[in-house]
Amino acid sequence: MTDPFIPPYPEPPKNRRGLVKRFLRGWHSWIHVLFEKSYTMKMGEIRMPGQTMYIANELPLVDRILRGGTAFPKHRELVRNLSPLIGNSVFSANGEDWESQRAMVNPAFAHTALHRSMPLMVAAADDFLARIDAADRGRPIDIDPMMTHVAADIIFRTLFSQTLDAHRSNIIHTAFGKFQRLAHSASMLRLYGLPARWFERRSLRPAKAIHDVFRPIVEARFEGFHQRGDAPHRDILQSLIEAKHPETGESFTLQQVMDQVSTVFLAGHETSASTMTWALYMLAECPHIQNLARAEVQDVAGDQPLAAGMLKDMGAVRNIFRETLRLYPPVAFFPREVPCPMDMRDKHLEEGAMLVVAPWLTQRNKDNWACPHAFDPERFDDPANAEMAKQAWFPFGRGPRVCVGAGFAQQEVMTVIASVLRRYRLSVPEGFKPEPISRLTIRPRTGMTLLFGAI
Repeated sequence: MTDPFIPPYPEPPKNRRGLVKRFLRGWHSWIHVLFEKSYTMKMGEIRMPGQTMYIANELPLVDRILRGGTAFPKHRELVRNLSPLIGNSVFSANGEDWESQRAMVNPAFAHTALHRSMPLMVAAADDFLARIDAADRGRPIDIDPMMTHVAADIIFRTLFSQTLDAHRSNIIHTAFGKFQRLAHSASMLRLYGLPARWFERRSLRPAKAIHDVFRPIVEARFEGFHQRGDAPHRDILQSLIEAKHPETGESFTLQQVMDQVSTVFLAGHETSASTMTWALYMLAECPHIQNLARAEVQDVAGDQPLAAGMLKDMGAVRNIFRETLRLYPPVAFFPREVPCPMDMRDKHLEEGAMLVVAPWLTQRNKDNWACPHAFDPERFDDPANAEMAKQAWFPFGRGPRVCVGAGFAQQEVMTVIASVLRRYRLSVPEGFKPEPISRLTIRPRTGMTLLFGAI
């Protein structure tokens, strides 16, 4: 029997470090501040100069917080951190504002229905394969920016009814990497009670670069509809432009449409790009799992174009998707705000404190999963894990604020994985080992180089 593969993660120190050491470890990545007990504690408390933070790992607490919906609003630090990118949108809004925004944007997600979006995903995946074919496959290929391209292309087609060219994709990939780094540094400084204005100002530039990619599309479509009644495409953007407030009947303003589009675009491509990057890497490290999944794709699809109905029969590929999200949830921490003084377990939480639910920790807790750091997609077929798959697996959140794009993400990631496996045999260059870092999402620190060999 093959020993399970343990993909890289920051080896946690045994004891909690002091403030200075924790600051230095966390300057580039949130998951680097964790220590050994973080992965098993029921509820942790961290007091920092600028914020008291509680991390809830116990499953009943996780369920209570996530299912609480607006009772535990998104923390102001998260809202402030993302504001340059997504403004006041359905992701960051709270309370009644969130409820009305959610009601307005819900119809737009009809365009992500599997039968509608599958042809767009297959076309984008085919274009990605063409880019791999055109590259020098005798040398390692950095798939990190390429995963951004294919994921952003899929959401571009769904949002705007347009394809995304390499130039605009590179702008997005580079700018978002800069934004993550600057926003992370600003957040870290604020949590430690230190001035962060320099990093906050610098983060505005990459946010603007991302907005400038799709602002002309949004402005032209918004003006065309409101001035002339034009509706050239039935897509997510058109639905957002036509959306009405459930009580007042008012439409989104141009800025509000931009905020919603930015949220859909960010959530619709960056999280999927992260998942695809880590999935392909782990398949490259595990030839036996790769071969089983390839045989399944061949058995289900043969030489036919991929279709939504085929994905339902690809259990191995679906398990790879789920296991990748267990090990590398794109958003590692969900920060909520304590709305009023309350008690949880043995701790008294003050109003305004940060209450964190962490997929990264709960999904790697040895009390929830056997061999929690190992890549083992077949664990999702084990009946013994059925309850944990419901309770201790929540990369898309849970409850009223669960990600509405979960099904869309599963379909696109499975489509890209299946497309790659049909065409190439993946392997890892000798000596290469990626380092995961957690900022807004979990990405490899210095890229992800793989080899794409012939089958």
